[in-house]
Amino acid sequence: MVNEEPLIIDAHQHFWNYDAQEYAWISDQLAPLKRDFLPEELLQLLNKEKISGAISVQARQSEKENEFLLDHAKVNPFIKGVVGWIDLRSEKVEERLSFYRNFPILKGFRHVVQDEKDPEFMLHPAFLQGIEQLIKYGYCYDILVYARQLPQVLAFLNHFPDTPFIIDHLAKPDIKQGGFTSWQADMRKIAAFPKVFVKVSGMITEADWHHWKKEDFYPYLDELVLSFGIEKLCYGSDWPVCNLAGNYSLQWDIVKTYFSTF
Repeated sequence: MVNEEPLIIDAHQHFWNYDAQEYAWISDQLAPLKRDFLPEELLQLLNKEKISGAISVQARQSEKENEFLLDHAKVNPFIKGVVGWIDLRSEKVEERLSFYRNFPILKGFRHVVQDEKDPEFMLHPAFLQGIEQLIKYGYCYDILVYARQLPQVLAFLNHFPDTPFIIDHLAKPDIKQGGFTSWQADMRKIAAFPKVFVKVSGMITEADWHHWKKEDFYPYLDELVLSFGIEKLCYGSDWPVCNLAGNYSLQWDIVKTYFSTF
């Protein structure tokens, strides 16, 4: 029997043609991201690390982003899925979801809740109705929040206790400042929801960009394994954002090293 290489998917990465207005979130502090990042560059990194494919996630809150990512997926077979954006609070959300059913590679949607100033954003009736439509049409929703927003996430999940959701970037704990205890308590409560998954992604950009070490992340990974189990975790690079605190190989090596003993 021939031993085959395991199929590995990078479940979270981004592409863009950089434009200061389109990507206003890329501030001067994030200057290394102020250039184009496109599939040809990522494919070289994936091939180097023997990673089989990737999921492209929205970086703009516009339906133009969906078209941009779907166009790349059409001509790049290594792109295995797209997570796009629609206005979940819109009265036309069902009409838009019906349209996107024409694109099977579009697997779900995300909203950048981490940047919303309203602490009740996810709990507004219009947003909850939009999520109900996502569920109806068979799409997944990516939860992008900071750890301090996890109480809002818990209240949100109580509206949809048996629905699949996926939390991006471990819910962004403040690894740099050692923020752990409240994140741990909230994530343990969230783990009680049977269909909530977590992306092991975005870790190094929540740490000290220039002085982190692998061991800084192990308590967080220990907690995720304990609370969620390995069946509900998946790997994502958050490329190219990971370049702010390292590079593709460095962030991948944390995950490889930690899980190598499993």
